[in-house]
Amino acid sequence: MSKEKVYRGIVKNYNEKKGYGFIARFDKQGDLFFHVSDLVDRNHNPQQNDEVEFEVAEGRKDRQKAIQVKRVVK
Repeated sequence: MSKEKVYRGIVKNYNEKKGYGFIARFDKQGDLFFHVSDLVDRNHNPQQNDEVEFEVAEGRKDRQKAIQVKRVVK
């Protein structure tokens, strides 16, 4: 992870065929889109309810998206 602020949330859904999904943020600031290219570990496909860490960046159409998405191993 870089020096940007790191957030946590839960994967709401992930479509492996299309390569994108959505994260429900723990801070209740709205769901975030993420793309397969934003995954830190591309050998692990996110599953629904996986806890993840991520950074927030500006995406398309001035909407925020999750980047540097990494599964939290408990």
